[in-house]
Amino acid sequence: MFGAARDQRGRPTCLAFAASDTHAALRDGWDPLCCEYAFYQAQRRAGRPPTRGAVLPVMVQSLAEDGQPMEVAWPYLAALPADMAHYVPPAELGALHGRAGMLTSTAIDQVAASLDAHRPVILLLMLSRCFFEPSGDGVVDPPIGEHPEPARRHAVIACGHGTVDGCPALLVRNSWGPRWGLGGCAWLTESFLKPRLFAAATLLEDIDVSARPVAA
Repeated sequence: MFGAARDQRGRPTCLAFAASDTHAALRDGWDPLCCEYAFYQAQRRAGRPPTRGAVLPVMVQSLAEDGQPMEVAWPYLAALPADMAHYVPPAELGALHGRAGMLTSTAIDQVAASLDAHRPVILLLMLSRCFFEPSGDGVVDPPIGEHPEPARRHAVIACGHGTVDGCPALLVRNSWGPRWGLGGCAWLTESFLKPRLFAAATLLEDIDVSARPVAA
Protein backbone atom coordinates (compact mmCIF):
# COMPACT_ATOMS: atom_id res chain seq x y z
CA MET A 1 0.00 0.00 0.00
CA PHE A 2 3.02 2.31 0.44
CA GLY A 3 5.92 3.56 -1.63
CA ALA A 4 9.42 4.29 -0.38
CA ALA A 5 9.74 5.84 3.09
CA ARG A 6 9.87 9.63 3.05
CA ASP A 7 12.04 11.96 5.14
CA GLN A 8 10.71 14.88 7.19
CA ARG A 9 14.29 16.09 7.79
CA GLY A 10 14.60 18.60 10.61
CA ARG A 11 11.02 19.90 10.63
CA PRO A 12 8.26 18.95 13.16
CA THR A 13 6.07 17.43 10.46
CA CYS A 14 5.91 13.77 11.50
CA LEU A 15 2.13 13.82 12.01
CA ALA A 16 1.57 15.46 8.64
CA PHE A 17 3.64 12.72 7.00
CA ALA A 18 1.86 9.95 8.91
CA ALA A 19 -1.59 11.32 8.07
CA SER A 20 -0.73 12.13 4.46
CA ASP A 21 0.85 8.74 3.72
CA THR A 22 -1.99 6.89 5.45
CA HIS A 23 -4.42 8.81 3.26
CA ALA A 24 -2.40 8.03 0.12
CA ALA A 25 -2.17 4.34 1.03
CA LEU A 26 -5.98 4.05 1.09
CA ARG A 27 -6.20 5.27 -2.51
CA ASP A 28 -5.59 3.09 -5.57
CA GLY A 29 -1.90 2.62 -6.30
CA TRP A 30 0.75 4.75 -4.62
CA ASP A 31 0.87 8.43 -5.49
CA PRO A 32 1.94 10.63 -2.55
CA LEU A 33 -0.41 13.34 -1.36
CA CYS A 34 0.80 16.79 -0.35
CA CYS A 35 2.23 16.64 3.16
CA GLU A 36 3.05 20.36 3.10
CA TYR A 37 -0.58 21.28 2.46
CA ALA A 38 -1.84 18.97 5.22
CA PHE A 39 0.61 20.52 7.68
CA TYR A 40 -0.16 24.08 6.58
CA GLN A 41 -3.92 23.68 6.94
CA ALA A 42 -3.75 21.82 10.25
CA GLN A 43 -1.54 24.54 11.75
CA ARG A 44 -3.81 27.26 10.38
CA ARG A 45 -6.85 25.61 11.98
CA ALA A 46 -5.10 25.12 15.32
CA GLY A 47 -3.54 28.59 15.38
CA ARG A 48 -0.10 27.00 15.75
CA PRO A 49 3.07 28.22 14.01
CA PRO A 50 4.78 25.98 11.44
CA THR A 51 7.75 25.66 13.78
CA ARG A 52 5.67 23.43 16.12
CA GLY A 53 4.18 20.00 15.63
CA ALA A 54 0.56 19.42 14.61
CA VAL A 55 -2.30 18.14 16.81
CA LEU A 56 -3.98 14.83 15.92
CA PRO A 57 -7.70 15.82 16.18
CA VAL A 58 -7.06 18.94 14.10
CA MET A 59 -5.11 16.99 11.49
CA VAL A 60 -7.99 14.53 11.15
CA GLN A 61 -10.43 17.43 10.79
CA SER A 62 -8.24 19.11 8.19
CA LEU A 63 -8.03 16.00 6.00
CA ALA A 64 -11.83 15.82 6.04
CA GLU A 65 -12.58 19.50 5.47
CA ASP A 66 -9.56 20.90 3.60
CA GLY A 67 -8.41 17.77 1.80
CA GLN A 68 -5.05 17.46 0.05
CA PRO A 69 -3.74 17.93 -3.47
CA MET A 70 -1.17 15.56 -4.92
CA GLU A 71 2.43 15.98 -3.70
CA VAL A 72 3.57 17.48 -7.00
CA ALA A 73 1.25 20.47 -6.48
CA TRP A 74 3.34 21.72 -3.52
CA PRO A 75 6.46 19.59 -2.96
CA TYR A 76 7.65 19.24 0.63
CA LEU A 77 9.99 22.00 1.80
CA ALA A 78 13.26 20.91 3.38
CA ALA A 79 13.19 24.18 5.35
CA LEU A 80 10.72 27.00 5.86
CA PRO A 81 11.27 30.19 3.84
CA ALA A 82 13.19 33.00 5.53
CA ASP A 83 10.23 35.32 4.93
CA MET A 84 7.18 33.54 6.36
CA ALA A 85 4.91 35.77 4.28
CA HIS A 86 5.91 33.48 1.42
CA TYR A 87 4.74 30.35 3.28
CA VAL A 88 1.39 29.93 1.50
CA PRO A 89 0.04 27.25 -0.85
CA PRO A 90 0.50 27.77 -4.58
CA ALA A 91 -2.43 29.39 -6.39
CA GLU A 92 -2.94 26.30 -8.58
CA LEU A 93 -3.24 23.08 -6.58
CA GLY A 94 -5.42 20.89 -8.75
CA ALA A 95 -8.03 18.56 -7.27
CA LEU A 96 -8.31 18.32 -3.48
CA HIS A 97 -8.86 14.86 -2.01
CA GLY A 98 -10.64 14.65 1.36
CA ARG A 99 -11.01 11.72 3.74
CA ALA A 100 -12.95 11.22 6.94
CA GLY A 101 -11.21 9.93 10.04
CA MET A 102 -11.61 9.35 13.74
CA LEU A 103 -9.60 8.86 16.90
CA THR A 104 -9.40 5.17 17.84
CA SER A 105 -8.22 2.81 20.55
CA THR A 106 -4.53 2.51 21.39
CA ALA A 107 -4.93 -1.14 22.43
CA ILE A 108 -2.54 -3.24 20.36
CA ASP A 109 -5.23 -5.82 19.52
CA GLN A 110 -7.53 -3.06 18.25
CA VAL A 111 -4.77 -1.63 16.10
CA ALA A 112 -4.18 -5.13 14.73
CA ALA A 113 -7.90 -5.48 13.95
CA SER A 114 -7.79 -2.26 11.91
CA LEU A 115 -4.77 -3.56 10.03
CA ASP A 116 -6.60 -6.82 9.30
CA ALA A 117 -9.32 -4.65 7.74
CA HIS A 118 -6.64 -3.11 5.48
CA ARG A 119 -6.67 0.20 7.35
CA PRO A 120 -3.28 1.53 8.47
CA VAL A 121 -3.37 3.34 11.82
CA ILE A 122 -1.76 6.67 12.74
CA LEU A 123 0.06 6.29 16.08
CA LEU A 124 1.37 8.94 18.46
CA LEU A 125 4.25 7.82 20.64
CA MET A 126 6.50 9.01 23.42
CA LEU A 127 10.00 8.00 22.41
CA SER A 128 13.09 6.84 24.24
CA ARG A 129 16.64 6.06 23.19
CA CYS A 130 15.98 2.60 21.72
CA PHE A 131 13.66 4.04 19.06
CA PHE A 132 16.62 5.83 17.47
CA GLU A 133 18.62 2.60 17.17
CA PRO A 134 16.52 -0.33 15.86
CA SER A 135 18.31 -3.67 15.93
CA GLY A 136 19.77 -5.23 12.80
CA ASP A 137 16.52 -7.17 12.49
CA GLY A 138 14.54 -3.93 12.58
CA VAL A 139 13.22 -4.37 16.12
CA VAL A 140 12.74 -1.61 18.70
CA ASP A 141 12.63 -3.13 22.19
CA PRO A 142 13.52 -1.11 25.30
CA PRO A 143 16.14 -2.43 27.71
CA ILE A 144 15.19 -2.82 31.35
CA GLY A 145 15.11 0.57 33.05
CA GLU A 146 14.55 2.65 29.91
CA HIS A 147 11.49 4.84 30.35
CA PRO A 148 9.38 6.94 27.94
CA GLU A 149 10.46 10.56 27.50
CA PRO A 150 7.24 12.66 27.42
CA ALA A 151 9.00 15.60 25.73
CA ARG A 152 9.98 13.41 22.76
CA ARG A 153 6.74 12.81 20.87
CA HIS A 154 6.49 11.37 17.40
CA ALA A 155 3.93 10.09 14.87
CA VAL A 156 4.29 6.92 12.80
CA ILE A 157 2.00 4.61 10.83
CA ALA A 158 1.13 1.09 11.97
CA CYS A 159 1.22 -0.91 8.74
CA GLY A 160 1.53 -4.50 9.97
CA HIS A 161 1.32 -6.69 13.05
CA GLY A 162 2.91 -9.90 14.24
CA THR A 163 5.06 -11.18 17.08
CA VAL A 164 8.61 -10.71 18.31
CA ASP A 165 9.86 -13.50 20.59
CA GLY A 166 6.25 -14.66 20.94
CA CYS A 167 4.89 -11.29 22.08
CA PRO A 168 2.69 -8.89 20.05
CA ALA A 169 4.45 -6.29 17.93
CA LEU A 170 3.47 -3.66 15.38
CA LEU A 171 5.33 -2.90 12.18
CA VAL A 172 5.52 0.87 11.74
CA ARG A 173 6.46 3.15 8.87
CA ASN A 174 8.54 6.13 9.98
CA SER A 175 9.27 9.45 8.25
CA TRP A 176 13.05 9.50 8.76
CA GLY A 177 13.99 8.12 5.35
CA PRO A 178 14.99 4.56 4.35
CA ARG A 179 18.09 4.35 6.55
CA TRP A 180 16.05 4.02 9.77
CA GLY A 181 15.24 0.41 10.59
CA LEU A 182 14.58 -1.78 7.55
CA GLY A 183 13.97 0.59 4.66
CA GLY A 184 12.22 3.08 6.94
CA CYS A 185 10.14 0.54 8.88
CA ALA A 186 10.66 -1.32 12.17
CA TRP A 187 8.89 -3.62 14.60
CA LEU A 188 7.84 -1.99 17.89
CA THR A 189 7.45 -4.56 20.65
CA GLU A 190 4.62 -4.70 23.16
CA SER A 191 7.13 -3.68 25.85
CA PHE A 192 7.92 -0.54 23.89
CA LEU A 193 4.34 0.29 22.95
CA LYS A 194 2.38 -0.18 26.16
CA PRO A 195 3.88 2.74 28.13
CA ARG A 196 4.54 4.93 25.08
CA LEU A 197 1.56 4.74 22.71
CA PHE A 198 -0.85 7.50 23.78
CA ALA A 199 -3.12 8.27 20.78
CA ALA A 200 -4.25 6.71 17.52
CA ALA A 201 -6.49 7.49 14.55
CA THR A 202 -7.81 5.73 11.48
CA LEU A 203 -8.96 7.20 8.19
CA LEU A 204 -12.25 6.17 6.61
CA GLU A 205 -14.19 7.04 3.45
CA ASP A 206 -13.41 9.59 0.74
CA ILE A 207 -15.00 13.03 1.11
CA ASP A 208 -15.66 15.44 -1.74
CA VAL A 209 -14.11 18.77 -0.74
CA SER A 210 -14.05 20.26 -4.24
CA ALA A 211 -16.91 22.70 -3.54
CA ARG A 212 -15.25 24.16 -0.44
CA PRO A 213 -13.12 27.30 -0.74
CA VAL A 214 -9.36 26.87 -0.25
CA ALA A 215 -8.28 28.72 2.90
CA ALA A 216 -4.88 30.35 2.95
